[in-house]
Amino acid sequence: MADDLLEEHVMSRRGMTVTLGSLALVFSSLVWAPAGQARTGGHEAVSCTGNAHGSYDPPLTLLPRRTHIHADVHYTCTTAPGRTAPATGSFDALAPSASCLSLSGASGREVVRYADGSRSVIVIDGAVTARVTGVLVVLQSGRVVAGRDEGHLVRRTVTALPDQLPTDCLTSGLQGPQSTVRLEILP
Repeated sequence: MADDLLEEHVMSRRGMTVTLGSLALVFSSLVWAPAGQARTGGHEAVSCTGNAHGSYDPPLTLLPRRTHIHADVHYTCTTAPGRTAPATGSFDALAPSASCLSLSGASGREVVRYADGSRSVIVIDGAVTARVTGVLVVLQSGRVVAGRDEGHLVRRTVTALPDQLPTDCLTSGLQGPQSTVRLEILP
């Protein structure tokens, strides 16, 4: 019996790895420049990682419905080799048909405020969403439309572990996730 459980655990982790790898491949085709590309026009890539607290309004249930998604993000950003700085982000999106099973079709906007007082306004216009063994993975693409790094492409990866029981989908609904976020502003 222990061997069966171990084999099932290994197979589910393999499946999750394959699915996440496939999502990364699909997402990478949504943007044109790799993050490690050499400097272009004096701009280096900005890479931020952080934690977010999000909310769904109304809470997600099994019934798909129009939903506002909000998240406050606390980032640590690398703006040049060896230079990191704190930043905050405020993310808002509207999903035309969101449920516990899918967040597809959400377009959004994030305003990132850097420690030096500058900001980047980012519009997210592409996303691939998957739920793998309870983990929600959202791969997003977009562009900086105003402020620092205006015109540059953006990749955003959100990974959210469930902090509510799946049965909440049948009752009060999912209120919002705690997640990790990786934001890349490409050169």
